[in-house]
Amino acid sequence: METTQDYIMVSLKLLGALGLLIYGMKMMSEALQKMAGPQLRHILSRMTTNRLTGMLTGTMVTCAVQSSSATTVMTVSFVSAGLLTLSQAISVIMGANIGTTLTAWIMSLGYNVDLTNMVFPAFFFGMVLIYRKRHRYVGDFLFGIAFMFLSLVMLSTAGKEMDLEHNEAVVNFFASFDTSSHLTILAFLAIGTLITCIVQSSAAVMAITILLCSTGVLPIYLGIALVMGENIGTTATANLAALGANTQARRAALAHLLFNVFGVIWVLCVFYPFVNMVCNLVGYDPTMSGQAERLPVVLAMFHTCFNVTNTALLIGLIPQMERIVCWLLSENPQPAQEELRLKYIEGNLMQTPEIAVLQAQKETAHFAQRVQQMFGLVRQLLDEKDTTEFSHLFSQTEQQEDLTDRMELEIARFLEQVSENHLSDETKTKVRQMLREVGELESIGDACYNIARTFNRQRESGKRFTIHQHQQLVALMSLCYDALAQMVTVMSGHRHEHDIRETYRIENDINQKRQELKNDNIRAINDHEYDYTIGAIYTDLVNECEKLGDYVVNVVQARFGK
Repeated sequence: METTQDYIMVSLKLLGALGLLIYGMKMMSEALQKMAGPQLRHILSRMTTNRLTGMLTGTMVTCAVQSSSATTVMTVSFVSAGLLTLSQAISVIMGANIGTTLTAWIMSLGYNVDLTNMVFPAFFFGMVLIYRKRHRYVGDFLFGIAFMFLSLVMLSTAGKEMDLEHNEAVVNFFASFDTSSHLTILAFLAIGTLITCIVQSSAAVMAITILLCSTGVLPIYLGIALVMGENIGTTATANLAALGANTQARRAALAHLLFNVFGVIWVLCVFYPFVNMVCNLVGYDPTMSGQAERLPVVLAMFHTCFNVTNTALLIGLIPQMERIVCWLLSENPQPAQEELRLKYIEGNLMQTPEIAVLQAQKETAHFAQRVQQMFGLVRQLLDEKDTTEFSHLFSQTEQQEDLTDRMELEIARFLEQVSENHLSDETKTKVRQMLREVGELESIGDACYNIARTFNRQRESGKRFTIHQHQQLVALMSLCYDALAQMVTVMSGHRHEHDIRETYRIENDINQKRQELKNDNIRAINDHEYDYTIGAIYTDLVNECEKLGDYVVNVVQARFGK
């Protein structure tokens, strides 16, 4: 009875250590993303000029954030947002698979070196930095490392306490499997895949495998089969994230799956020679016993050799992989109403809030382009003589106004969801700025619709503008269009590349033109050049154009953080 209770307690310690490991890695990954801020968001989009740099970028980012799942989900998000092409994404994913091998080496280190002396100083300095709010993300990072190392110490201790190598039932259970049979290897590969899909953490499965191998009860061939299954199971995270996303994002996630499946297939074809080669590299003889302390290093070496070799084989075949995934996931014809959906935001890709903010920025810039196009429709109403075509343009403007209302709500809702996560101070500021931007952009849409309604009122009244009024409206609306074009340029680029004074200059021109036209309108009505009705319509148009200019300035100020 006492032995059973001991095993229950050790099993609970084991589960707790695994939970601490997953939490520590998650904390470390999120802290690094927050510390990097916009730099991390731009690395993937800028350092992928060719397949080799894309692969190296994926490797470096994954080594930094210690999570291939985080890198892959980021990459899928970038593809969804149109910031990476599919071929660039595939090269980054290949690099992520190499980068994740660092985790296995850290774990093997934890089973061969006493990490206790590193844990407690990391906790202490991490706590000091967390209370010094300026460096709290560095503190979170140190806490994440400390939790990860502490969990490895706990796993090693729990493995020793379980004393599995002297448990006859456990030893006989694993000894009953024929390690020379490919069916056995396939069975353990399937188990590794299933467990990784369930726990959504390849690191946890790797930790379990290293634990079982280090005790000597799990033969190295079966341990490597579990590692191969973990490589397939880890693709589930990205594929789940891509469900419901656009076709390109789903293709990127599928490419990740195909890459790892192909690797597993060719390794299975040369399984025993390949494993024996890896064992020779670290001086381990599979036929001899009493070398359990070397097994964690063998697993880490296999993980590295597998991913590096697989990448070397496939990096030259990225165009072919791209064609295969495009064939497997063909682009479905989109219904006409599809254009009303958001272009860059996918609500289910929220696992990386920092990247979600970049998607929202892209969507907000697209929103700005939408309202500029809407104003282009409104300008056509001034010169349209054909009643049928006028009605068509006015109907389009109504649809666009409805679209701007919906875009504001959807982007704002998305930003609210993002803000519920733990964000860096800089990212929180950007979220507030974007909420202000989308509100002002929706007001521009309202101003465009009000101008269109005023034109419609003028047509229904049967009144016509004088040649002078028409020329002045053309000039004023041209200034408004220039203001919108400058706004779109600012929204689509980086703040440091633009000067807010240009927006102020155009706004000043609009205000002067508005005042000039109002004074001119009062004089013309007093001189009976036209009646009060057309004068009132004319004044309404001038006022709405001036309001539109004000909204444009508000958007640009929000973009510049003013």
